Amino acid sequence: MGHEVFESDISPTDLGGLDHEADVIFPVLHGQFGESGELQEIMEERNLVFVGSGSKASRLGMDKVASKQAWEKAGLPTPTYVVLIGQRGGEGWQRVGCPCVVKAIDSGSSIDVFICKSAEEARKAVGTVVSKHGRALVEQFIRGPELTVGILEEKALAPIRIVPKREFFDYEAKYKDHGTEHRFDTGLAAEVIERVREIARHANNVIGCRDLARVDFMLDEENHPYILEINTMPGFTPVSLLPEAAKHAGIAFGALVDRLARRAYSRGHDATA
Repeated sequence: MGHEVFESDISPTDLGGLDHEADVIFPVLHGQFGESGELQEIMEERNLVFVGSGSKASRLGMDKVASKQAWEKAGLPTPTYVVLIGQRGGEGWQRVGCPCVVKAIDSGSSIDVFICKSAEEARKAVGTVVSKHGRALVEQFIRGPELTVGILEEKALAPIRIVPKREFFDYEAKYKDHGTEHRFDTGLAAEVIERVREIARHANNVIGCRDLARVDFMLDEENHPYILEINTMPGFTPVSLLPEAAKHAGIAFGALVDRLARRAYSRGHDATA
C-alpha cells in the first residue's frame, strides 16, 4: 500500500521495540498487556500514534464484568451473571443455574471458558477458573445462534453467523479447527440483523472504542440478542472475522490496513498540530 513497514516485537519487560521511530504503530498483540490497556497507556505516555482503542477503553473492554456492568447501565442486553471470588465462591453458581458458562473475567481467545450442563461440571469449572485467575464469571447459557459484528470506524459491519463443528467457538475452533463456518447468510430476519448491528454499535460506543472492534453475541430461541463481550483488538489476519466482514463490504485487506493507519496518523497529526 506504499508504506514503509517494519515489525518490532516487545514484551512487558522489553519495550525496546517502541524506540524505533515511526509515524504510526499498528499493535497486533492480544490478551493481557497487549490488549488490556497497559501497552496503550505506555504509548499514550510516549505520545506515540497508534491504531485502535486508547488505554481506558482497552482496560474496560478486557474486563468482562466491568463491560457487562457498563452495558447494563446503558440498557443493553447481556446474559445474567454472578462473579465468584476465591473460596467465598462456594456454590454461588447456583444463582445462575445450569446450564451455565464459566469463564475467566479478563482472558481472551476463549481461553478458560467452560459450558457446564450439570452441577458437577459447574463446580469443577469454577474451581479451575478461580484457582487459576482468583475469580470466575458464571453466566447464563444462551441457547441459539452465535453472531459476531465487526466495528470499523465506529460503524457496524454485516454480522457473521459462526457455526463451529465443536460445541462452541472455543480456542481450538478459533485457531486450529478449519471446519468452523462463517456465514453472512445468517438465516435470520432482516429486523433481527439490524437490531444486532445497532446494539453492537451502541455497545462499542459505551466502551469508548475507536478504529476497530468486534462485538460477540448469542441469540436465544426467540432470536433476542445478548452481548457476550467486545474485542478491542480483534484478530487481524486476512481470514479473521473483522477483515472478512470488511471484505464483504468491499474493503480489501490492504485497503483496510491502509485506512486504519491513515486514520490513526490523521488523529495524531491533528492532536499535535
